[in-house]
Amino acid sequence: MYVPEHFNAPSTDAMLDLIRQHPLGILFINGSSGLDANHIPFELAAEQQALGTLQAHVARNNPVWTEVRNGDEVLVVFRGEESYISPNWYPSKQEHHMQVPSWNYKVVHVHGRITVRDDERYVRGLVARLTGTHEASEPKQWKMTDAPAEYIASMMQAIVGIEIEITRLTGKFKLSQNKDAEDVRSAAATLIERGRGALGESMRRITLDQKD
Repeated sequence: MYVPEHFNAPSTDAMLDLIRQHPLGILFINGSSGLDANHIPFELAAEQQALGTLQAHVARNNPVWTEVRNGDEVLVVFRGEESYISPNWYPSKQEHHMQVPSWNYKVVHVHGRITVRDDERYVRGLVARLTGTHEASEPKQWKMTDAPAEYIASMMQAIVGIEIEITRLTGKFKLSQNKDAEDVRSAAATLIERGRGALGESMRRITLDQKD
């Protein structure tokens, strides 16, 4: 991924936070049938390795887990908030007209080594952790024990666990850092007004370190 210095993710923690907030990743592998991509919700276990591990499960019928060998290098892409940016949102455009359309976004590329975990104990623990994470904000949280034991057992047999040891992180946070602070604040305000608050706030925060 091409990352100009001014669009570099500010820190490892910022990249890991993006993964936690936007856990649906795209897993890319180069298997015997060529390139393949799968959209999978991941759990980030940051304490297990230097950069952490990604944990997930896939359907047993999904050939992705048979197309890789333990230790194969894979790529997982996580995308945060994004939006089109109109030149008209920059006040400087009205002065000199030297602005063009662009697209702002936050993405993280995770490089790592994959391991297939085809054992029920691992899969059960993973499903419990994923459920706990994503049910946390629900007023009444669903638990595995809400379903009949036989049903859960059959579902566990239908999925396979995968684990990716993270070896490298690359992040691109393109937030108009190459623009004047006044232009960034104006574009951020427009995004917030139009319901793109997360991206607008991310842009607004970078102006705290910019000089007008």
